[in-house]
Amino acid sequence: MTSLANQRVLVVGGSSGIGLAVAEQAAAAGAAVTIASRSADKLAEAASRIGQGVRTAAIDTADEAGIDAFFAANEAWDHIVISAAQTPSGPVRKLSLDDAKRAMESKFWGAYRIARAAKLAERGSLTFISGFLSERPSASSVLQGAINAALESLARGLALELSPARVNTVSPGLIDTPLWSKMDETNRNAMFERVAGSLPAKTVGKPSDIANAVLFLMTTPFATGSTVRVDGGGVIG
Repeated sequence: MTSLANQRVLVVGGSSGIGLAVAEQAAAAGAAVTIASRSADKLAEAASRIGQGVRTAAIDTADEAGIDAFFAANEAWDHIVISAAQTPSGPVRKLSLDDAKRAMESKFWGAYRIARAAKLAERGSLTFISGFLSERPSASSVLQGAINAALESLARGLALELSPARVNTVSPGLIDTPLWSKMDETNRNAMFERVAGSLPAKTVGKPSDIANAVLFLMTTPFATGSTVRVDGGGVIG
């Protein structure tokens, strides 16, 4: 495994959840980390939490011109991680087409825009965050599975196109992140307990579990075109 010391790492979606955990672990490993998201307030709060000289950048993954300008103004990155997404969910016949398009726009096209504009070091890495629904679809979240599968396929193709830079994906299962904070606490805890009981690992995931996998891919020069599933056994359970 290679060292992250003094490596330039950009985490898009690094102000909360999985992205924040990746930024924290990369900074702790000695990387020069920049976190990016749309919210200046969330970025400032996250930067204060991470410390270690982390920098911030306001990036909206829907803003093609803004993305292009950001990468044009910065040197090549050693590692880029894309964790930003807002995806309305529901059965296909109940989810409005507008919400479905917003989900695809946020998670797939947002990542696509970053990948298309990104300046990577010759042997740098790009990592997407997908989700285990790509392999174990749910009748109530059909679109999310399709989006995740599209991201994983995109990564495999880009691993060829961008070689010798490396492109990989981490596929999480259910992770306890702020994504679930709008849910009533009692109902949320009951859902986590129910899901944990159904998984071989007997627990739901933490953002740090996914960050561990992201850092593995960053620091393993032989890993490219890979999808690393970290789902507590959700696909096989």
